[in-house]
Amino acid sequence: MSRLFPTIAAVAALATMMSATLSPARADTEEPRFTVVDKVGVIEIRQYGPRLAADVIVQGDEEDARSNGFRPLADYIFGNNTARAKIDMTAPVAQERNEKIAMTAPVSQTREGSAWRVRFFMPAKYTLETLPKPNNPAVQIVQVPGETMAVLRFSNSRSTEAVAQRTAELLRGLENSRWSVAGAPVTWLYDPPWTLPFFRRNEVAVAVKGR
Repeated sequence: MSRLFPTIAAVAALATMMSATLSPARADTEEPRFTVVDKVGVIEIRQYGPRLAADVIVQGDEEDARSNGFRPLADYIFGNNTARAKIDMTAPVAQERNEKIAMTAPVSQTREGSAWRVRFFMPAKYTLETLPKPNNPAVQIVQVPGETMAVLRFSNSRSTEAVAQRTAELLRGLENSRWSVAGAPVTWLYDPPWTLPFFRRNEVAVAVKGR
């Protein structure tokens, strides 16, 4: 019986390590502030204030663009900027099709033809004057205006197919509501790729206005 106790202790230690390693890594990660102003079933209608973001436009399919866009943005916040300063990572990463529309969409991925916009939101402490400038000309600092977003949260897969399914669900859910779509759908990802799927916080969102 005494031999069982080390085994139990080892399992408990392993479980603790796995929890620390694989659970969501966003406990201390800043997110843009918002107010929930309405709900349409499981869809939240959120009001966001103005904020700063770093954008990059990349080519490729949805999942390749996600990783290709992440790299120059991560390079920027890890010190490839005029101040050689590390900028805290925030959540979510946004991804949307790069539509030629007014900048009302929220890191983010948007598409224009075969291109996608991938976006990191900047910590709220920065202004346009105090935020370090990117050394890489592909990374652009933009001012995102305040906007009202309809948001559907989900976990598990964030593949192209899963995002398309959830986006369709979001748009269907708004059809008979008092909110009409006013922009291009966006994917918001809150957790690193190694997070266990059922721990992930993923969201699809779209700008809306009252009917």
